[in-house]
Amino acid sequence: MRKCECRVREIDYFMSTMKDFLMTNCSRVLMYEGLPGYGKSQVLMEIEYLASQHENHRAVAIALTKISFHQNFYTIQILMANVLGLDTCKHYKERQTNLQNRVKTLLDDKYHCLLNDIFHVQFPVSREMSRMSKIRKQKQLEALFMKILEQTVREERIIFIIDEAQFVDVASWAFIEKLIRSMPIFIVMSLCPFPETPCAAANAIMKNRNTTYITLGTMQPQEIRDKVCVDLSVSSIPRELDSYLVEGSCGIPYYCEELLKNLDHHRILIFQQAEAEEKTNVTWNNLFKYSVKPTEDMYLYTSIAAGQKEACYLTSGVRLKNLSPPASLKEISLVQLDSMSLSHQMLVRCAAIIGLTFTTELLFEILPCWNMKMMIKALATLVESNVFDCFRSSKDLQLALKQNVTTFEVHYRSLSLKSKEGLAYSEEEQLREMEGEVIECRILRFCRPIMQKTAYELWLKDQKKVLHLKCARFLEESAHRCNHCRNRDFIPYHHFIADIRLNTLDMDTVKKMVKSHGFKTEDEVIFSKSEIPRKFKFPENISITETREKILHFFDNVIIKMRTSQDDVIPLESCHCEELLQIVILPLAQHFVALEENNKALYYFLELASAYLILGDNYNAYMYLGEGERLLKSLTNEDSWSQTFEYATFYSLKGEICFNMGQMVLAKKMLRKALKLLNRMFPCNLLSLTFQMHIEKNRLSHFMNQHTQEGSLPGKKLAQLFLQSSCFSLLWKIYSLNFFFHYKYYGRLAAIMQMNTSLETQNNFQIIKAFLDFSLYRHLAGYEGVWFKYEILVMEQLLNLPLKGEAFEIMAYAADALGHIKFLTGHLDLAIELGSRAHKMWSLLRNPNKYHMVLCRLSKPLFLKSRYKHLVQVLGWLWDLSVTEEHIFSKAFFYFVCLDIMLYSGFIYRTFEECLEFIHHNEDNRILKFQSGLLLGLYSCIAVWYARLQEWDNFYKFSNRAKTLVTRRTPTVLYYEGISRYMEGQVLHLQKQIEEQAENAQDSGVELLKALETLVAQNTTGPVFYPRLYHLMAYVCILMGDGHSCDFFLNTALELSETQGNLLEKCWLSMSKEWWYSAPELTGDQWLQTVLSLPSWDKIVSGNVTLQDVQKNKFLMRVNILDNPF
Repeated sequence: MRKCECRVREIDYFMSTMKDFLMTNCSRVLMYEGLPGYGKSQVLMEIEYLASQHENHRAVAIALTKISFHQNFYTIQILMANVLGLDTCKHYKERQTNLQNRVKTLLDDKYHCLLNDIFHVQFPVSREMSRMSKIRKQKQLEALFMKILEQTVREERIIFIIDEAQFVDVASWAFIEKLIRSMPIFIVMSLCPFPETPCAAANAIMKNRNTTYITLGTMQPQEIRDKVCVDLSVSSIPRELDSYLVEGSCGIPYYCEELLKNLDHHRILIFQQAEAEEKTNVTWNNLFKYSVKPTEDMYLYTSIAAGQKEACYLTSGVRLKNLSPPASLKEISLVQLDSMSLSHQMLVRCAAIIGLTFTTELLFEILPCWNMKMMIKALATLVESNVFDCFRSSKDLQLALKQNVTTFEVHYRSLSLKSKEGLAYSEEEQLREMEGEVIECRILRFCRPIMQKTAYELWLKDQKKVLHLKCARFLEESAHRCNHCRNRDFIPYHHFIADIRLNTLDMDTVKKMVKSHGFKTEDEVIFSKSEIPRKFKFPENISITETREKILHFFDNVIIKMRTSQDDVIPLESCHCEELLQIVILPLAQHFVALEENNKALYYFLELASAYLILGDNYNAYMYLGEGERLLKSLTNEDSWSQTFEYATFYSLKGEICFNMGQMVLAKKMLRKALKLLNRMFPCNLLSLTFQMHIEKNRLSHFMNQHTQEGSLPGKKLAQLFLQSSCFSLLWKIYSLNFFFHYKYYGRLAAIMQMNTSLETQNNFQIIKAFLDFSLYRHLAGYEGVWFKYEILVMEQLLNLPLKGEAFEIMAYAADALGHIKFLTGHLDLAIELGSRAHKMWSLLRNPNKYHMVLCRLSKPLFLKSRYKHLVQVLGWLWDLSVTEEHIFSKAFFYFVCLDIMLYSGFIYRTFEECLEFIHHNEDNRILKFQSGLLLGLYSCIAVWYARLQEWDNFYKFSNRAKTLVTRRTPTVLYYEGISRYMEGQVLHLQKQIEEQAENAQDSGVELLKALETLVAQNTTGPVFYPRLYHLMAYVCILMGDGHSCDFFLNTALELSETQGNLLEKCWLSMSKEWWYSAPELTGDQWLQTVLSLPSWDKIVSGNVTLQDVQKNKFLMRVNILDNPF
């Protein structure tokens, strides 16, 4: 098997240059420059193979060594030996005979002895030759070789392939330079960067207009995956192995191969039959274990069959990141270290203690007796020599990690036009410029992780401990949320539970921590007690319209206050908690692991897991929770309250991850364990349920009738209450998904217990969150009013808050949550009004994580109301955010809405091809892969598109991918958006089955109708989805010949669309009704015709196409069954 299938871009350069060579019949030179290990030889092997496939083409390949450079004319000697066929001769006599036959017409017999030393033959030495000077002999020899080559190129195309061309001798360069000017020949070379300035002939070749000079980049992450699958001959590899090789190899093929050999040597790789994903029993341990596959194009280039069953797995219990690097790679790093000055070695070794990524501040803290100027100068030199990379922000770092340096073309001819003086000046200033760049860039990272591991292993154990302790003391001061988020813990009040500090606290730090968590000083408590609390109340008989106006007017006033306030209402900087996770909290946890301070390390790994859940990254949360689990098992003081709380936090976070992944049985089990540890047992039978319900209702009545001051509970108690509230919030959503009748009582109890726990915290934000959660619960459980009692209570709470500080965040959260509730319940106009105000507030508060969500939520009611100008504006904001913040979720949601626009609105905002390309490039992204709903929606939209076009092979491909995600049932809008589109794809497939009179068509129809009815019956679905689901049910019924049920579902859907103001669905339903009952002519390619005529948004804006015309671009579900087959 050939090994270079993954270097497609590099091979394309050869194919393009080869094409030019054949068409123009002029010489071409293709040079590949790359560092050792970059796979140059493998590229040339592939080129030799491709060149030899052409008829009448002759590829002559040689590989040089260091000694070749010191042997005059050696390169040409070896090339000519191959051209003359001497390389296959077994004896000098055979060589001599072949040479004589070949040159007898080109060279006089008396000069044949010229070839003796070159080709190791024994022609008699003539008198003329013995008198000839060395220079004349060389000229004679060159002339002969030119004649031989001229003769050869008339008969066949010659392609010279030279590996390690930096070792070509000077005389050979000169001959090659003459050769390419004299006759049509194609020369391909690979070389490492010249250690010194190349000779004049080599320079001339590089600058020749017919030379293409390519600098090889490293392999991209996807190419590494492809290479590994090819090298191992497997259909997939584990995600952990993929990440390990991508990070460890830095895209260098040789490094990748050595790492793989090392794993194989330690028997870490296991090869066995691939397990079917849908048949795997889901447990906590395999929740995120999945395999990654090579790109589909690889099957065209390799011997791996698309249906290959063998896959690669890892030995259980192995932790790849803890493995020592292979000796071969360590040796490379040690050689590089030895070549540095002692001061540079010390800097690299100190940086290795910090980790792969480090900041200049921390490095300066642990460097012994260095000043800042010394350090910056040393760092600049090390960055210049590719030991470190530097970055201005963590976003730049993350972007660099996603994309390795790619292969590019160097135009030496253009570069040579620059003045030599300018170039000399540039070289002189280069280091100074780099110093300036290092000063601006506070984040650095080892270019190669192997160097970090090698340098780390050079320290003695005691030395490591001292340095880790220094690092931990320094990082501890910043190990919390950012200033924008008031420096709080990611797990509320977490630091009150565990004594994890190394540094002593001064009074100012204590006061700062107390204030950041909402506690009041003694003076503030006395003052607040002396204040007469103002209590705003909504009038009891206020109308729905008046309530709406009062609420919207309040939020308008808040926005005006935020924009005009002289106080520090608007944050000066955006939230940068994500950056702190990477450069502070994760390194701190790792330092504590190295110091064997397991309780402190556990604290920070739990903080990491919680933080990544807040950021929507379930995979990273799972990974760091796994680190925490190992540490939990090592703790011995089981009776301490702090350890009990950490266990409870651990199970609570486990439950949240399982919930996000749609594993509700696991989630419920974990949350119950957490509550048990927190001394809040949740009932497990109907008797205890009834008793607990009675207690909680009485507690709720008591809390609602009392007035308490915020901030009067101790931190430990608040930590416990906040964690309990989080568990109850998830539990009621889990129970709402279950169909058993009595489960709704468990759900109601959990919702009430969440409210009681939140009221007990006396924290305004927590109370408002609980009230809004309970409102959502009641609306989904069947409450039909526009405003629920607890939503009014929320507004009363908000109206009584002072307009300052955290209150603005509470108000922005409330506006967004209320808008979300109104969208789910079908009050679309109100959802838009509230969502627009929430958007304005969050944009001012500069929190990207909240801002992206409010934009996503606002886009959906605008879409259903067909308010396209406003929708496109929101999509523009969403796109800008996704690009600026490198926010993959925002970008994925953007393309999801773009697909919806094409499928249901009838115009193009971004093309189908662009949407499809985004999915192909990002479907393995860890955030999208483990996010319930969004990827399901994207796959399903693509499947619906192909089903409408009746491209069934493509439909099956994407529908099957979506099917694996359907089982992740979560009570979220995104999941129901995705499942409704998935069901549409299944309904269109049913139409195909009925049309083809498939045997199981009726069973499929009954099963499909039952699934749709189940979705409507679920409490968590939300009325806003009913029109679409009823529309699909009507179509299934008409396909199966049940006209009566079809009428009922169709009319119900129309009535709901009218009530909700869902113009999009109403228009489609009206067209479907007219289409189905007007006996239209059969047009199988109706959607294809529609697709070809879909206008772009630009055409609509320019007025070339009206919105009325656009509304007609709806897909009409075919009813072509004249006689009911059932």
